[in-house]
Amino acid sequence: MEPFLDREQELKLLDQILKAPGSQFVMVYGRRRVGKTTLLTTWASRTGVRTFYWVAKREARETLMANLARHAWGWAQGGEPPEVAVRPADWEQALQILAQAIGSEPCIVILDEVPYILESDPAFASYLQATWDQHLRRSQARVFLCGSHIGMMTQMLEHQAPLYGRFTGQLPVQPLSFPDIAPFLPGHDVEKRLAVYSILGGIPAYLERWQSSRSLAANIEQLFLQRTGWFRNEPLVLVSDLTQRETGNYEAILRAIAGGAHQREDVAAFAAIPTTSLSHYLPRLLDLQLIERRLPATLPPEKRRASHETRYFLRDPYLRFYYRFVDPNLHLIEQGLSRRLWESMQANFRAFVAETFEDLCRSWTLAQARAGQLPFEPEIVGSHWSAQAQVDVVAVDWKTKQILLGEAKWGGGLVGREIIRELVDKAPKVVPGQGGEWRIHYAFFARRGVSVSARSEAERRSSILIALPEMERDLRSDG
Repeated sequence: MEPFLDREQELKLLDQILKAPGSQFVMVYGRRRVGKTTLLTTWASRTGVRTFYWVAKREARETLMANLARHAWGWAQGGEPPEVAVRPADWEQALQILAQAIGSEPCIVILDEVPYILESDPAFASYLQATWDQHLRRSQARVFLCGSHIGMMTQMLEHQAPLYGRFTGQLPVQPLSFPDIAPFLPGHDVEKRLAVYSILGGIPAYLERWQSSRSLAANIEQLFLQRTGWFRNEPLVLVSDLTQRETGNYEAILRAIAGGAHQREDVAAFAAIPTTSLSHYLPRLLDLQLIERRLPATLPPEKRRASHETRYFLRDPYLRFYYRFVDPNLHLIEQGLSRRLWESMQANFRAFVAETFEDLCRSWTLAQARAGQLPFEPEIVGSHWSAQAQVDVVAVDWKTKQILLGEAKWGGGLVGREIIRELVDKAPKVVPGQGGEWRIHYAFFARRGVSVSARSEAERRSSILIALPEMERDLRSDG
């Protein structure tokens, strides 16, 4: 397998940074194991430009200063770090050694896991600011600060932070999209790939652990359901990396949403957190893209801001799987009853994958809208829920009064004519107002396809018919 896959957009941005005149100061951040280090180091090695890479560890301030200075001195000499100790008095001296090593020639400097430095000494940011202002700003260096602790990284962008206004760019490294995970899963057809994606999401380091030669059950049991499983403590570390403080409350909120509490009051009750306190936690989880806020797509624009119909959902597939199936059953894992746990999971696993399929259907609809391939250009793509009806996929254009209603079916067989008719019958309960002025379009998303009778019925009603393999192809083309 290649060192990293499907990062063309990130590589283009890095190339642009390299070609830009003068010095560049770039923040690179993303969750653990998303591939930040591999991206930067592999790109740097391909450029042929002189590169300094240093990674911080969770060590004492004096140890980190000495380690950075020693590696920078060795790099300046064109070799390995010296055996003799290099002991700078403070960060000013350590960074001065680095600045002297950088000199006036073009180079790439990657300081990895910067949050570990800030943990040991928050004053590091002030010293780095001074070094940038006095030396590096006038150099030809491309300096990258990299870290997994998104909370601490993004704090450096805030107005009161020492490095505010110094960064020339930001590069958030996102998980891979569904079509991009195919090279990690040789021998898996598109249905099996979606099942794996619903468990692991698009995190390369997770996908590398999946053994394509083994069954779904065997992989889940080995990775999740063993007391020594690789993923056992991953959620706790991930959430603490992202949120910095009050990890227990953040975990409780994620656990509540995964357990089916989607409205604000229900989340507060489930997590045993005062409703008023959620105003502190929910925005942070939204910013970190661990959860998403949804409103019915059919809600008029003027009512969206003040609406009480908000629902919250876990956005990250891995956390959604872990908190849905593993976390509530840790007692079984501790007792070595993993087989019993998998048996209970099987009963609900198809419905769980179906939720990911619905997400994919909405992503496909949005991609088609961007490409101008829908019958109209929607203002919003989402779903609809009310006491009268629920619809998986909804796209609305309020100006032209056009709406698309979509049904996603993850069943093993072909979609039948009754599914077409059920959605058509829902339309009057979903279309805003009385619906008389609206032009209605339909979309039917199938795991494998539709029956002949369903196709005939759908063609009479301005319908889109698409199965998972074609959806994956279109999403890959969308890039």
